Amino acid sequence: MRVFSGIQPTGGKHLGNYLGAVTGYVEGQDRGEAIYCIVDLHAITVPYEPQVLATNVLDTAALLIAAGIDPIRCLLFRQSDVKEHTELSWLLATVTAYGELARMHQFKEKSAQQRDFVSVGLFMYPILQAADILAYQTDEVPVGDDQKQHLELARDIVQRFNARYGETFVVPTHRIPKVGARVMDLQVPNMKMSTTGGTELGTVLILDDAAEIRRKFKSAVTDSGHEIIRDEDKPGVSNLIQILAAVRGVEPDEVEAEYADATGYGAFKEDVAEAVVEALRPIRERYAVIRSDERSLADVLQRGAERARSIASDTLGLVRARMGIAPAL
Repeated sequence: MRVFSGIQPTGGKHLGNYLGAVTGYVEGQDRGEAIYCIVDLHAITVPYEPQVLATNVLDTAALLIAAGIDPIRCLLFRQSDVKEHTELSWLLATVTAYGELARMHQFKEKSAQQRDFVSVGLFMYPILQAADILAYQTDEVPVGDDQKQHLELARDIVQRFNARYGETFVVPTHRIPKVGARVMDLQVPNMKMSTTGGTELGTVLILDDAAEIRRKFKSAVTDSGHEIIRDEDKPGVSNLIQILAAVRGVEPDEVEAEYADATGYGAFKEDVAEAVVEALRPIRERYAVIRSDERSLADVLQRGAERARSIASDTLGLVRARMGIAPAL
C-alpha cells in the first residue's frame, strides 16, 4: 500500500496540524510505502513573501522529522522539485469541471479574503492537489477533516479519467483521525485553529514553549455551567475534550467519564495544557537540533525528490500514452 500526503510550508504549524495530519503521517510509515511532500507551489496561491518561502520549507521539513517522519523509511521532498506534478495537473484539468472547482469550500473562503485579487492558481489549487496524490498511484491519504472535499474531488477525477481513457489511476481513500481531526481555535471555538485566520491566543503552535502553551489554555474560552461534556451548546469544552482525548490516544467518552464529578473548568484546562506540553516537548527539542543543520535538510529533500521523480515520471508517461500525447523528450 502507498501512503501520500502534502503539507504547506506556510506559517508556524499548530496543534490542529499536528493532531489532524502529522500524527497520521508518522503512523502511515508503518502501514506501507510513505511519500510526503512539502507543497511550496500551493503556498504561492495566496499572498506570501518570496524571501521567506525557502526558509519555511526547511522549517517544515525539520518539524516533520522532529515529529517522527524518518527520511530513510519514507520519501520527503519539496513539491517544486518534481516537475511531473505541474504537467499532470494540466492534463487532469481537462477532465475536471469548472463547477466542481467553484464549489470548493476552501476556494470560497480564501477568495472572500482576497477580494482585490483572486488568482487562477487559487482556483486550480484542487487540481494540483489531485496531481500530487495521483502521481504516486496513492492508495491512502492521511488528512485533516478540512481536506475531505479535496480528496473527494481527486476521486471523481480518477473515475472520470479512467472511464474516458482506460484504467490508469488508483482510486485513493482518505484516512481521517477519529479524534482530533478538526481542532478549533481556543478563543473562538466555532472557528478552526489556524495560523492565518485564527486568533493569536487561540492558536497553539507546535513550537510554543511550555509557558506559552499553558497561557493559551488557561485563557481558553469555555461555556456556561461546569459540566465537562461534549454538546453543541458547549463548543469550547467540547474542543478541549477532543484535544485531550487525541493527545492521550483515548476516546472522548473516557475523558468525560474522568471529569464527571468536576465542579469547574480550571483544573480541566490545566490538565489539557499539561498533556499538550508533554506531547509537544520532545518535538520542540528535536526540532532545535535538526533545524540547525540546513545542509542535511537540503540533502534529505533532494534525495526524496530524486526518488519521487522516478515514480511520478512513470505515472506521467502512462497518462501521456493513454491521452495520445507523445512521450516526453
